[in-house]
Amino acid sequence: MKKAYLLLILYFICFTQTGFTQINDQLVSDIEREVKQNSQLEVLAHELLDVIGPRLVGTPQMQQAHDWAIRKYNGWGIPAHNEQWGEWRGWERGITHIDMVYPRIQTLKGTQLAWSPSTGKKGVTAELVVLPTIADSNEFNKWLPTVKGKLVMISMKEPTGRPDYNWEEFATPESFEKMKKERDLYEDEWSQNMQRTGYDRRSLPLALEKAGASGIVTSYWSKGFGANKIFGASTEKIPTIDLELEDYTMLYRLVEYKDRPKISIRAESKELGAVPTFNTIAEIKGSEKPNEYVILSAHFDSWDGGIGATDNGTGTLVMMETMRVLKKLYPNPKRTILVGHWGSEEQGLNGSRAYVEDHPEIVGNIQAVFNQDNGTGRVVQISGGGFLKSYDYISRWLSAVPDEVTQHIETTFPGMPASGGSDNASFIAAGAPAFGLSSLNWSYGSYTWHTNRDTYDKIIFDDVKNNVLLTAILTYMASEDPDMASRERRVLPINKKTGEQGTWPSQRSPNRKGGL
Repeated sequence: MKKAYLLLILYFICFTQTGFTQINDQLVSDIEREVKQNSQLEVLAHELLDVIGPRLVGTPQMQQAHDWAIRKYNGWGIPAHNEQWGEWRGWERGITHIDMVYPRIQTLKGTQLAWSPSTGKKGVTAELVVLPTIADSNEFNKWLPTVKGKLVMISMKEPTGRPDYNWEEFATPESFEKMKKERDLYEDEWSQNMQRTGYDRRSLPLALEKAGASGIVTSYWSKGFGANKIFGASTEKIPTIDLELEDYTMLYRLVEYKDRPKISIRAESKELGAVPTFNTIAEIKGSEKPNEYVILSAHFDSWDGGIGATDNGTGTLVMMETMRVLKKLYPNPKRTILVGHWGSEEQGLNGSRAYVEDHPEIVGNIQAVFNQDNGTGRVVQISGGGFLKSYDYISRWLSAVPDEVTQHIETTFPGMPASGGSDNASFIAAGAPAFGLSSLNWSYGSYTWHTNRDTYDKIIFDDVKNNVLLTAILTYMASEDPDMASRERRVLPINKKTGEQGTWPSQRSPNRKGGL
């Protein structure tokens, strides 16, 4: 829906709906003043991101974050608790040090992947080898024994470490096109060679481990300067590390030129056995309709290549600050306001799926879920999530939000139901009105989403304040609305690929024993 149309109909919708409570302009002004003049965002960000750091599920830092949130909420007079929903493989990152020791000495930029086995204090020192170009899986299986005692590089050597936007700015058109064609050809050849091995990214490290390799070396470039995607290891006994592109390609060239490079890896992680996993839930009790709910939603966990600042530290901060502001200025809402800080979103929305599965009595009485996940930018898009009449109530709630916020927002009604991606999808699958507050990009996909560069300095606090103001007023309006939001679903379009009628996403059970 276009912004111009939205602005024209907001007033009409708000004040012509029968029985809708008059907007408390003073409260809205007070909320705006509190958000802008008394923000606690930077303090919260420091405590969560600088002090606690990344929040990988199953780590002590994840538990520290849950306990920290409880203390903050209790300090604001908001009851909160940690609710266990499962168990996970407990693991703690230790000191990681990676050095090239031959043909010269150089400290390398990289890290141990999550849940990678430890090297112990002695570490692992070995020669590097790369995957061969093979004709078929039989040839690859004949090569496998040669990896015994070696560190195996299993990622493609990127032909350029410059992002496309940098090429576009400085290269001639002919040079840029030449680079892209050569890169596409190289990527195709690499992919086809990988298929011929008979293994994929997950199974190959296990095959190399079984063949006697000393460790696995990867580099998952994120298409941005200095940025790599950092995920988890699949090995069971040998370490897996990820090196930044610049160091990885240098080592790869040394192997290609038969310089026989060696590196030393020291990665002192700890296995902690099965540990409990939680969601942190806080509540401002409703005064008139306590058994109806507005839910603020953000996942608490992160990957641990960086510190999880924009995925999803900023979403967490928005919801915590919104709760603080509402408790101070709107302490007796009509409906109960809940906040859910979900665990293990990154491994498949596990925390929110568990909450939906465990609390049908709440899910069946949800007025709205507002979920924020994708980065530090101001909210620029809201979809109706596939709910047929979402236009009516979302536009009504947006009418109280200052123009300086709504002018940046595009709305899409009725939209399509999210089937994954973030925690609003868990609620949508159960039929509850849940809406993603989608953010301005800020190069999220390349530079901070699951990368080693997802750090505090990437936060744009003005935009995060904008999102607190939006979320607080939407929550107030949804709480005060005399009518329950319609759950009527749109008829989904025909799938062009299959020719079949689209179906609503089905509710899925979480993984309650991750990595065990």
